[in-house]
Amino acid sequence: MLHGLRGDHHGLEPIASQLSGFHVLVPDLPGFGEAPPLTSGSHDIAGYAAWSSAFVRAVAPGAALLGHSFGSIVASAAVADGLPVRALVLVTPVAGSALGGPRQAMTKATVLVHRLCAALPERLGTAVLRSRLFTRVASVAMVKTSDRELRRWIHAEHDRYFGGFADRRVLMEAFGASVSHGVDESAARIPVPTLLIGTTLDDITAPAEQERLVTLFPHARLEMIDDTGHLVHYERPDAVAALIGRFLA
Repeated sequence: MLHGLRGDHHGLEPIASQLSGFHVLVPDLPGFGEAPPLTSGSHDIAGYAAWSSAFVRAVAPGAALLGHSFGSIVASAAVADGLPVRALVLVTPVAGSALGGPRQAMTKATVLVHRLCAALPERLGTAVLRSRLFTRVASVAMVKTSDRELRRWIHAEHDRYFGGFADRRVLMEAFGASVSHGVDESAARIPVPTLLIGTTLDDITAPAEQERLVTLFPHARLEMIDDTGHLVHYERPDAVAALIGRFLA
């Protein structure tokens, strides 16, 4: 399983814990969580796809591969570039570049904030990017559940792990890749059975974009989960795990 931007392996533990009968590996992507940055190259789609391919070939050859959010772009690129996997699962996949999508205004505002942080002295810019306020704004924007206890837990998870990037350079490279690429760049070159798990309230990739995306794959189907958004791995891990279990059975 490959996690999303600014996350680490903790974010996918709720799904993994409900996949009984499977051996699940959830590495931290280089530069996030406990993983050191890449020793060469950039923390972009090509860099992460190459690292992911090497990791899977070394520790889980022939396994099914799952990517969530930013991880969906990376996983798709790795498989399209020749990584042999049993199947591919994309949870709330990022259909296309956010720079050209229907939420351009929101994306451009987020890009501007990151550029401002990049222009600040490194220590100050990094502190802003790791700040509780920055984290909470992003968390509130994405959470959809009306369950107050669950909302508090999600915010607490983001407080713990959202700032777990190695340094500002890593985050800026990965963020730039996340908003300028999408799964649609790789879909046509993915030969394995693919499951897309979308949500009806996703602010990153709307249902209509998910419907368009699934048509680009040679062998794919789309399952939608109602009344939740991009944080489905936190809000409805049970539903995600059930769909994965049936798909891989």
